[in-house]
Amino acid sequence: MSSLEEIIITDHYLQNIQSERTQFRIADTCTANCSLASYNRRDFYKITLTLEGKSVLYYAKKAIEINGPALVFTNPMIPYSWEGNQGATIGHFCVFTKEFLQENGRIPSLEESNLFKPGGDPIYFLDTQQADYINNIFGRMRLEQESEYIYKYDLIRNYLNLIIHEAIKMQPAIAYFTPQKASSRIAKLFLDLLEKQFPVDSQQYTLILKKASDYADLLAVHVNHLNAAVSEATGKSTTHHINNRILAEARSLLTHTDWNVAEIAHSLGFDYASYFNSFFKKHTGLTPMTLRKTI
Repeated sequence: MSSLEEIIITDHYLQNIQSERTQFRIADTCTANCSLASYNRRDFYKITLTLEGKSVLYYAKKAIEINGPALVFTNPMIPYSWEGNQGATIGHFCVFTKEFLQENGRIPSLEESNLFKPGGDPIYFLDTQQADYINNIFGRMRLEQESEYIYKYDLIRNYLNLIIHEAIKMQPAIAYFTPQKASSRIAKLFLDLLEKQFPVDSQQYTLILKKASDYADLLAVHVNHLNAAVSEATGKSTTHHINNRILAEARSLLTHTDWNVAEIAHSLGFDYASYFNSFFKKHTGLTPMTLRKTI
């Protein structure tokens, strides 16, 4: 092999490492409420290993008490919160994009996996032997992440798949309970999920959740139940909240970016700029361009 070919191949691997470094991160030993805040939650899936202490995970409209070792799988498009009592600690957690895990193209879609899909069971309790085994795998991923091995992300990907397949073989936790004030809880989940789509920071991004039924599907509730819960808790309809948030983002993009109207329309989930113009004028009395000119 010539030196030029060696340079090209080496550069290719270095580019892959740089790319994968932004698609996977792992950390360890923190409280139940910690997170990798610098990562956009609408892009990153998360696997958490709890080792000790008591906590409660609120995931979509479900809640579960965790008392001991467990694997927790969270979907970036489903709001969740974690209330950890004193002494509740996490052994390890990692975040990753679906592109990182599906690099080899042979595993099922994460959105369809029972571990991550809406309405699925995200928690798997572990016995002592299972906890030690999974803890060891996380430890190996952490060591590889810090190593200089050129193929380390291929190895990490294999470890990650191993954790996922171990979870698939387990029975999910079933001791869910319905939190008090269900309507308030569902309304908060809806508002969290709505806010998670913003800000729109790229012309390549487009809103995925555009109407009430989209949110209801992710929260695993009937759309009528979602509408009733949101109205009861906030005094305003689901559609009102969605439209107001889209309008607020539209004003921000018109004010603070040089994107044209078609680009803004696409990023906010409108198929055509004319649809966006009509929507904006209906709710503000101005066209997008008129507003931009007045700024």
